[in-house]
Amino acid sequence: MSNQTAPLIRLFHYAKPFRRRTNLAVLFSILNKVFDLAPPALIGASVDIVVSQENSFLARLGFVDVQTQLWVLAGLTLFIWAFESIFEYAYALLWRNLAQTIQDQLRNDVYSHVQSLEMEYFEDQSTGGLMAILNDDVNQLERFLDNGANSLIQLMTTVIVIGSIFFYLAPSVAWMAVLPMPVIIWGSLYFQQLLTSRYADVREKVGSLNHQLANNLGGIATIKSFTAEQHESKRIARESGAYRESNREAIMFSSAFSPLIRMVIVLGFIAMTVFGGMLVFEGELNVGAYSVLVFMTQRLLWPLTSLGQTIDLYQRAMASTTRALDLLDTETTIIDGDTALAQPVKGELALEKVDFAYKDSLPILKNLSMHIPEGHTAAIVGATGAGKSTLIKLLLRFYDVTGGRVLLDGNDIRTLKMKELRGAIGLVSQDVFLFHGTVRENIAYGTFDAKMDDIVAAAKIAEAHDFIISLPDGYDTIVGERGQKLSGGQRQRISIARAVLKNPPILILDEATSSVDNETEAAIQRSLEKIIVGRTTIVIAHRLSTIRNADTIFVLESGELREQGRHEDLIAEDGIYAGLWRVQTGERVQ
Repeated sequence: MSNQTAPLIRLFHYAKPFRRRTNLAVLFSILNKVFDLAPPALIGASVDIVVSQENSFLARLGFVDVQTQLWVLAGLTLFIWAFESIFEYAYALLWRNLAQTIQDQLRNDVYSHVQSLEMEYFEDQSTGGLMAILNDDVNQLERFLDNGANSLIQLMTTVIVIGSIFFYLAPSVAWMAVLPMPVIIWGSLYFQQLLTSRYADVREKVGSLNHQLANNLGGIATIKSFTAEQHESKRIARESGAYRESNREAIMFSSAFSPLIRMVIVLGFIAMTVFGGMLVFEGELNVGAYSVLVFMTQRLLWPLTSLGQTIDLYQRAMASTTRALDLLDTETTIIDGDTALAQPVKGELALEKVDFAYKDSLPILKNLSMHIPEGHTAAIVGATGAGKSTLIKLLLRFYDVTGGRVLLDGNDIRTLKMKELRGAIGLVSQDVFLFHGTVRENIAYGTFDAKMDDIVAAAKIAEAHDFIISLPDGYDTIVGERGQKLSGGQRQRISIARAVLKNPPILILDEATSSVDNETEAAIQRSLEKIIVGRTTIVIAHRLSTIRNADTIFVLESGELREQGRHEDLIAEDGIYAGLWRVQTGERVQ
C-alpha cells in the first residue's frame, strides 16, 4: 500500500456505514458529468444540421425536415440541461451532507476515544495539538469531501466518456488528444509525492502553533503579572512564522502544477485542431463531427488544469485524515473491567503490596499496604513527593499499579467496570475545575438530572448557598472559564456541593482547604464534617490540624508507609508525624 493511497483506503474503511450514500453521490456525480458533456455534441449536431441539412445525422434517424430537426435539437437541449441541473443539485446535496456527517462522526469518535485514553497519554501531548486534530484536521477532510471527491470523480468520467467519443468519431486522430494524459498523470503523481511530506509538516506546525496559543491563553494572568507580553508575542510570531514557512514551501510546489500542465494541454489541443481540420479538408470527417472533437478536446483537457488544486486539497485532507485516524487507532493501556460493583457499595478499601512508577521514572510507591474499613475516615500525610496524590490517581484508576493490587469491597478495581468504580467515588481536589456555564450547571455536573431543590440542599451543606444567592443571577450566574469570576474559596465550595449532590459512598478530599483563607477554611471544615458522616473518606492534607480526628492516619515517606494510627498515638510515638506536628504547631511533644 503506497503512502499516497493508504490514508484514502483507511478513510473508505472508516466510511463503511455511509457506503450507500457515498455510492449514490458517486452515481450522481457521474450522471451530472455525462449530461454536462452533452452540449458540445449538441453544438456539433446543430452545425451538422446547418451544413448537411437533409443528410444530417438526425435526418438519418428519421427527422428529415430541417425545422423538425431543430425542434428535436431544442427538445434534447432542454432535456439535457434539465437533468444536468437535477443531478448537480443531487450530488451537491449528497456530497455536502456526507461531508458534514463524516466529519461530525469522525470528530465525535476521535473525541470519545481521546476521553478513554489513560492520563499518561495526556501528559505526553499538548492540548493545542489535540485541538488542531479535533478541529482543523477534521475540517480539512470536510473540505475535500465537499468539493475534491466530486472533482476527481467527474474528471475520471470526463476522460472515459470523451475518450470513447474520440475513438468512435475519429480513431486516427484520437490519440493526439489523449497524448498529454500520461504526462499529466505522471506529473500529478510526482507532485503528489512532493506534497505529501510537506503537508504532513504543515499539520505538525499548525498543531505546535495551536499548542502555544492554548498555553498562552490559559496562562494569560501569569503573562501579565510578569509583563511578558512582548516575549510571548515573539514566541507566537516564531511559531506562526514556522507555519507560514512550511505552507510557503508546499504552496511553491502546488502552484507550479497548473501552469506546467496547461502547457502540455495546449499541445494536445493544437494537434487535434490542425490534424482534425486536415481530415475535414480531405473529406474523411464531416464538419459536425469536427466541431464535436474540437469542443470535446477543450472539455477533456481544460479541466485537468484544476487537477493541481484538487491534488492540493486531497493532500491536505489526507495529511489531516492520517493524524485523525492515527489518534483514533491509539490504544489505551487502561482496559475497562467487566465486573459489576455490588450494590449498595460498602466503601471498604485496601492496598496490598502496591508498587507504582510512572513511565521512565523511579518508583513512586513501594510495597504499600493499607486498609480502610467502610465508613472510616483515613488521612494520608507526608512530605511533598511522598506519593499522596499518586495514591489518589490509582484509586480512581487514572493509572494502574505496576505491582500488587487495589481492592474495593474485596474486588480488584482492575476487574470492575470503570463507570461504576468512579461513580462510587467523589473527588474534591485543591485544583478545582469549573466549566464555563452557570453555578447550577457546575454543581449538577455529573448528576445532570438533579432537581433544583437537591442542588440548593447540596449548596447549603457546602455552605455555598449564601454567596450564590448574592451573585447577580444567583444559581444562573455564569462562572466564566474555569470559574474565573469566582474566588478560590467560592470555587472550592461549589466543588464540595458537587460532591455532596453526587452522594458517593467514598469521598476523597485532596488538599481541599490548602489554598483558602482561615475563615473560608473554617466554613469548608464545617461542611466536610457534615458530608463525611456515613461514608468512607480519604483526606490528604498538609495542615495536620484538619485531620487530627481521623480514624486512621497513614504517614508516607518516599512512597513507603512509615507510620499509621490515631493522632494521639502517633504523637506519642514521637516519629515522623510528631515531627511534622511540631513544625506546624510549635507544640512540644510530652
